Amino acid sequence: MLFSDFTVKNLTLKNRIVMPPMCMYRADKEALANDWHFIHYATRAIGQVGLIIMEATGVEDRGRITSRDLGLWHDGQVAGIKRIVDAVHANGSKIAIQLNHAGRKSEVEYLDPVGPSAIAYSDKYRTPRELSRDEIKEIVGLFAAAARRAVTAGFDAIEIHGAHGYLISEFLSPLTNKRQDEYGGSPENRVRFLGEVLKAVKGVLPNDMPLIVRVSAHDIEPGGNTPEDMAQMLNLVKDIGIDLVNVSSGGVTPVAPKSYPSYQIPYAITIKEKTGLPVIGGGLVNDPLQAEQIVKSGVDLVYIGRELLRNPYWPLHAAFILREDITWPEPYLRSKLV
Repeated sequence: MLFSDFTVKNLTLKNRIVMPPMCMYRADKEALANDWHFIHYATRAIGQVGLIIMEATGVEDRGRITSRDLGLWHDGQVAGIKRIVDAVHANGSKIAIQLNHAGRKSEVEYLDPVGPSAIAYSDKYRTPRELSRDEIKEIVGLFAAAARRAVTAGFDAIEIHGAHGYLISEFLSPLTNKRQDEYGGSPENRVRFLGEVLKAVKGVLPNDMPLIVRVSAHDIEPGGNTPEDMAQMLNLVKDIGIDLVNVSSGGVTPVAPKSYPSYQIPYAITIKEKTGLPVIGGGLVNDPLQAEQIVKSGVDLVYIGRELLRNPYWPLHAAFILREDITWPEPYLRSKLV
């Protein structure tokens, strides 16, 4: 099943293998894509990854995780990214982009961080300034503007980063959102910002273009969100137009999840069962038989992170182990495993 196709809206993937967003920290202060990014992503397309999700890309400079991350807050940043999209398509894969605002976890040295509440991530991070209602609306507009540029660049799908303790995730979690207005308190209020971002982004996307949301299904720390809490909030906004949920965990506070092979798969299954939405799941997935079993368990797509950094041709090896005869890149046919 790992090498069966999968369709959501107008997007058909040739297999269930996903490369999740992983920051490369290779951009300059202008946040432009360069040859490193081009080689990195195009190589995974040659390796036959079904869906590549480009790393967290800031919707404004203040929204980057670091000053070495990509951005899409002005038109001059489109050309370099479009070059990558075209190369991925030319080599037979599909590609999405993850749009992000880092919120209180931004480490951009020359700009002050912001968040739903004035609570620092840790004593090693700066205390963010609490956003006003007007500023929240402005950031919603920044997500929409970046999504419009992503459509121009030719991406097959858009992913909104609502995980790992970045701005949307900070609004979702009761650990980081202590607001007393309509954006804080109840699940309905904490998910409001995500809902507004989804509505604004949907307004600039073609009707048949999938919209993905990445979430931290479990905050790990007591008092934080559980998979059931996250499913409840997703149900409140899914009809705005969520097509696929990319399920991760942690990152909201410095308390780290205990990681082991497939450790986040139960969260993905819970989200799927309680929302009815298709999901991407993973967590230290290295072995093809492991990935095959994950798909058989009901997870629609499997993200392979660290292993694809080590081996960009992992899908070719996985097909051999699973006895699937897939198409190899023609220049590499002499080395095909049989």
